[in-house]
Amino acid sequence: MVTPHLNSNISDISDVVIISGDPLRAKYISKNFLKNSIQINNVRSMFGYTGYYKKKRISIMSHGMGIPSLSIYVNELVSEYNVKKIIRLGTCGGINKKVKIKDIVFAMGASTDSSINRLRFGGYDFSSISDFKMLYQAYIISKNYNFNVHIGNIFTTDSFYGKDSIFFNLIKKFNILAIDMETSGLYSLSSELKFKSLSICTVSDEIFSKKKITSLEREKTLNNSILISLDLALLN
Repeated sequence: MVTPHLNSNISDISDVVIISGDPLRAKYISKNFLKNSIQINNVRSMFGYTGYYKKKRISIMSHGMGIPSLSIYVNELVSEYNVKKIIRLGTCGGINKKVKIKDIVFAMGASTDSSINRLRFGGYDFSSISDFKMLYQAYIISKNYNFNVHIGNIFTTDSFYGKDSIFFNLIKKFNILAIDMETSGLYSLSSELKFKSLSICTVSDEIFSKKKITSLEREKTLNNSILISLDLALLN
C-alpha cells in the first residue's frame, strides 16, 4: 500500500485520471468504455481502474462526496502517483432556468460556502477556476457531438441539505448555473499542486422545478459526459 487510501503500485495509475464521486460509476466506465481494464484500488470500496481508451492509457478513480473526501484522493494521486491531469466527472443541481435535466455543465469557475479554500489561502477568498486549455478542448469536443452544454460559474457547497429558497434565489441572481459539492476544492488544489483540471457535471436535478433523475440513472446514464471526459483525456 503506497498511501492510506490507495493500494496501487506507482505504475498502476496513469498520469491522466478521470475522477467520479460514485464508485459504481467508476466501475461502469471501466466495464463499458475501457479495454484491458484492471482494478487498481478497492480501499474503503473507493474503486479505481486503469485501462485503454482508443489506445490511450487512462485511470478512473472514485473519490466520495464533498471537498474533504475529494481532497484526500486528489492529494494522493498528485503527490504520490505523479498525476498531471484530472477530469472530474460528476453531477450537479441546475439553478439557471436554461439548465435542464441531463444537460452538461463545464465549470469555468466555482464559488463556494466552504471554508477549506480560505484556510489554505491565508484567510483570503481564492478564485477557483478551471484550466483554460482543457475547458476549450472540452467545448470543441462537445460541439462535435452536438451535446447540450453550458459553460460558466457553479457553486460548491458543503451542505447537501438545509439550503432554502433565499439561498437558491441569491445564487440564481448572480447567474450561477448549477450547484455541486466538489469543484471549488478540485480547482484550488489544481492551482496549489500545479496539475491541470476541469469539472464536467451532468445535471441530475433541477432545483426549482424539483425534477430529478434516479440514483440508477446517475450511476449508468451519464454517457454523454463520459464520452467528453474520455476524449478530453486523449489530448495533450
